[in-house]
Amino acid sequence: MASGPPMRLKHSRTDPLVGHGRHFGRTIRTFCRVHTLISNGMGRTMQLDLGRLGTEDLSQSEIAEQNIYTNLLKLSPGLEERLNTGTAEGIHYVADMITKGVSSARSDDTKSIKVAIVDWITPAHQVLSPPIQRNVKNDRGFHHPRTGELLCPANLDWKDDKIRRDLASGALVPTGDLWPRFLYRYFEYNPKEPWEGLFRSSLLVKVTTAYLGDPTDAQATRSSNARIHGMTSVTIPSIAYIATQVRFALNDAASFCRSAHAGTDSELFYNLIVELLEDEKEGVEVADLLMWWNQQIFPTQINHSRAVHADSVIAKIKERRHLIEEGLWNAGSDELVPGGASASSLAG
Repeated sequence: MASGPPMRLKHSRTDPLVGHGRHFGRTIRTFCRVHTLISNGMGRTMQLDLGRLGTEDLSQSEIAEQNIYTNLLKLSPGLEERLNTGTAEGIHYVADMITKGVSSARSDDTKSIKVAIVDWITPAHQVLSPPIQRNVKNDRGFHHPRTGELLCPANLDWKDDKIRRDLASGALVPTGDLWPRFLYRYFEYNPKEPWEGLFRSSLLVKVTTAYLGDPTDAQATRSSNARIHGMTSVTIPSIAYIATQVRFALNDAASFCRSAHAGTDSELFYNLIVELLEDEKEGVEVADLLMWWNQQIFPTQINHSRAVHADSVIAKIKERRHLIEEGLWNAGSDELVPGGASASSLAG
């Protein structure tokens, strides 16, 4: 029996907006109602441009939302024009694609971190006892001594038998405002100095390195998320995103739930981290934290921005350019002095 013509497969090209949405979710805002963000952002921008509103008329939440909208526009080239010239249907499509990207990135990362984290939480040259399954989560959370220790709220003593029993039985369910010990360096919390070691955990760095990476790393076998999107520094939301993903991977919850209903309370956890790190009153600590993070994830960028020696060639060239622009450069002088006169001419 003769076979018919071969079936032609349709190759659908993914809209670049989906890729932009993936990066948006990881580094700008993961729990975000994109349709509302775009609608409010467009309307607010128009009012500001027409002078009907000033920034002083906006509430803190409106300013925060507008900043997120602005960062979205910067992330996706041509998006602002596309929104301004598009139909209502076209704008809705844009929001759908961004939302799709956010959701797909979160889902992909959840699945992969669930597997990889077993290695990341295993101490060097040791094995976990009992072992943890990679693709099933019911032996994690407070049912396992290692994941339980890491998830235990920093203000509670994991060594206390009653606390361990209450956490394992569900009599005590940590909400998103009870931050776990894995957020801290060496997983140790100092109640007298709550900033000490916060968000400097080796576990957070391992996961972040795996999912962002240094965009200038010549040894990389494939383009990292950072390189693809031209990212050269860690963002506050990216720290919150990774922390939220790690918290879920250690948990025994089967699905990534935004609310406290499933025992993850992920949205509150994420939002509280962002809120703290964006608090201007905590600016000194946050600036130091971000510098530390960039040293871990983007060390080559830090090296490129460090100060050069005053006597170096590059310093002298920059000094020459500055003097030329100020009208103080005299190419024939022995030394540069105000007014372009040389030291020898002044001496004569």
